[in-house]
Amino acid sequence: MLFSLIWVALVFTTSASLVSTDRPTVSAAVLLVVYPLWDAIATLLERRLAGAGSANRVSTVNMALGLATTAGMIIAVLSTVGTALLVFGVWALLSGAIQLVVAVRRRRTVGAQWPMVISGGQSVLAGAAIAAGAASATSGLSTVAGYSAFGAFWFLVSVIALTGRSRRGTR
Repeated sequence: MLFSLIWVALVFTTSASLVSTDRPTVSAAVLLVVYPLWDAIATLLERRLAGAGSANRVSTVNMALGLATTAGMIIAVLSTVGTALLVFGVWALLSGAIQLVVAVRRRRTVGAQWPMVISGGQSVLAGAAIAAGAASATSGLSTVAGYSAFGAFWFLVSVIALTGRSRRGTR
């Protein structure tokens, strides 16, 4: 979550004025490449902490998607902000769909998955909106910062919900 908050602040301060027809600045390009890579790394860390091992196909797909998006983003940032927004939007949509699958699978065994369902749904909708608006001359990188800020918020709510459920379960 801390990564997301720092990332949001950096995107707002370094690229708020960039629009889809501009070429991303070096700092904006680095931020756009790092975000899906960090998501893949975070999924790997979550898998190891949860003890899911290599048997969890959904997290494997999510990591592969993050790595593929990182590679795609490296190419996209050499073009325009609009191209980078398209790649980011498609990734957000697909990773949100994966998040929804995980939340639905976990709701019976883990519980307290409503924040993850909301976050996944928001990611699908935001990803579709970002991708759809990528070609607009008025769309800019600040939209991805907003997306990430909501993601960080729902991650925090999820941690609180799961912690509360865990405490109730140990009593």
